[in-house]
Amino acid sequence: MAEKTYESKDIVVLEGLDAVRLRPGMYIGTTGSKGMHHLLWEIVDNAMDEISNGYGDTITITLNTDGSATVEDNGRGIPVDMHPTLKKSGVEVVYTTLHAGGKFNNSNYKFSGGLHGVGASVTNALSKWCKVVVYKAGKEYEINFHSFMDEDGKMHSGIPVAPLKCIGSTTKTGTRVTFLPDEDMFGNISFNFETIARRAKELAFLNKGLKIVIKNEIDGQEEFYHYEGGISDFVNYLVEEKTKLFAKPVYFHAEDKNFDLEVAFTYTDSYTENSFSFVNNIPTVEGGTHETGLRSAFTKALNDYARANNFLKEKEANLLGEDFREGITVVLNIKMNNVQFEGQTKTKLGNPEAKTFVENLTLQELVKWLNDKNNASTAEIIINKAKGAAKVREAAKKAKELTRAKNSAENFNLVGKLASASSRNGALCELFIVEGNSAGGTVKQGRDRRYQAVLPLRGKPLNAEKKRIDQVLANEEIRMIISALNTGIGEDMDLSSLRYHKVIILSDADQDGAHIRSILLTFFYRYMRPLITDGHVFIGLPPLYKVAKKDFVEYVYSDVELPDAIARAGKNYTLQRYKGLGEMNAEQLWETTMDPEKRTLIQVSIDDAADAEKMVTTWMGDDIDARKAYINLHANFDKEDDFYKNYKVR
Repeated sequence: MAEKTYESKDIVVLEGLDAVRLRPGMYIGTTGSKGMHHLLWEIVDNAMDEISNGYGDTITITLNTDGSATVEDNGRGIPVDMHPTLKKSGVEVVYTTLHAGGKFNNSNYKFSGGLHGVGASVTNALSKWCKVVVYKAGKEYEINFHSFMDEDGKMHSGIPVAPLKCIGSTTKTGTRVTFLPDEDMFGNISFNFETIARRAKELAFLNKGLKIVIKNEIDGQEEFYHYEGGISDFVNYLVEEKTKLFAKPVYFHAEDKNFDLEVAFTYTDSYTENSFSFVNNIPTVEGGTHETGLRSAFTKALNDYARANNFLKEKEANLLGEDFREGITVVLNIKMNNVQFEGQTKTKLGNPEAKTFVENLTLQELVKWLNDKNNASTAEIIINKAKGAAKVREAAKKAKELTRAKNSAENFNLVGKLASASSRNGALCELFIVEGNSAGGTVKQGRDRRYQAVLPLRGKPLNAEKKRIDQVLANEEIRMIISALNTGIGEDMDLSSLRYHKVIILSDADQDGAHIRSILLTFFYRYMRPLITDGHVFIGLPPLYKVAKKDFVEYVYSDVELPDAIARAGKNYTLQRYKGLGEMNAEQLWETTMDPEKRTLIQVSIDDAADAEKMVTTWMGDDIDARKAYINLHANFDKEDDFYKNYKVR
């Protein structure tokens, strides 16, 4: 075979925004629903950067009837004058040039969430059209962009139709951006009002005094968010279905050079820690250096206080950080410049100096709060809660050590229960957690033994939301799961030793199956959360029906899909309803539910940490009235469930 030449002419140069359309995942992560909403957040983040730095106080988000979205703020407005070197208006530069913006130094934005300089231009590149209106210095300016394919089949992305022009006078200031995501990139996905409302509410909590309006022109929905209490209101919102140990959240605010810190926290009678951190309004769901600093300061300040006030005797050891964090709900909100997020998705803070700033400022403010005699009774509640947690920790120590033992199968009698995979490469292996021995037997027969393992559950695991860690570890079903995964749990969890990189919950498509899924997801969320945040947890979707007629066989996964399948089969078809996994033979289960080439999996993720926390508490907690209220508000039993249509993606 002749060697193929490689010359300069073979090097492809992508001009303007073409690189974004060629590799959209590099900029927005995915071309699914989450990626399309990312286009909106990039524009909202730009508006928030104006408001966070003291310019304006209102953002309006409108979902238009044609599928486009509009974001308007009352900030200063994007610069409209000519750029000195590019000879284009500032608006055109921002919307057509990658890595262009006013956030690479601190002269215009002391604090900014959008540091990559690609937000507005990426939104433009992945839109069919984009219209930007700027209100500035008494004048209204407009520029339109569009993406199109020319006669030669070459794609042109985000091209200005004409230069920026003044179209009139105005007393307003700010920017209004309207864009239509390109269906060639995203398909027929539409913006989700609830998803946008959740993030808008979060932004309103994080920015005291901010007003956010969301309008849906399609169905008339409208929401308005405004919280004068800021993150203190946020904490109260997060714990409203829980039993608080004291009435008012603790709040403090401190500044140091180009660093701004807000902390609000309270304690409930729950047994787990709930921390929510943000940097320049961006949620850092994977934590980072700022959370490390906060934890260090809490442990030192509270231990020093406990010892100075004789809550800890001279011979007693200091309490651990995890003791002080049991039952805490805390919101950490910082603003800083030169932010270093780990990855384009901005989920983990990497700045080393953030740890120092947060630790020093928190220690300073927390010591000040503890030494105020008016807070003595609240401080005593916190210390006593931690001392109780320490006793439980000691009681659970032996059980934790057992879960970390190397021969977990022997320790928890997994032999005969866990059917392990023959491969030792965890990245290739997957564990099916199956409801019941009957279904477990079928799954074991149908699996690919090389990389698929099966763990049947003998009964329902306990609800981890209502139990202490020692009670959780006393449950045999939970212990088997922990042992099979081989990572440990809680503070000791180590994902590098994960035995199976896909953990697939496989239960019947009925109420009992849904309950088991909820219980398992609650356990993973409370005690093995990195499994979820790192994308290792999945839900398997077995079929509900089999439609057959002679050579025609089609498996149907929801009631929504059934009529179409019957129509394709024609007359004289047979319909089989699967009441459970055990009703399918091994071959059918492999073909429909386990074969990686054909199956459907739902990957479990946490898009909004605060919303996930509220959901778990509402559904799995003790507040029955809150659960009923949620069902009455959101359930619509007359509407066909489009769950499967939205999530059947793998």
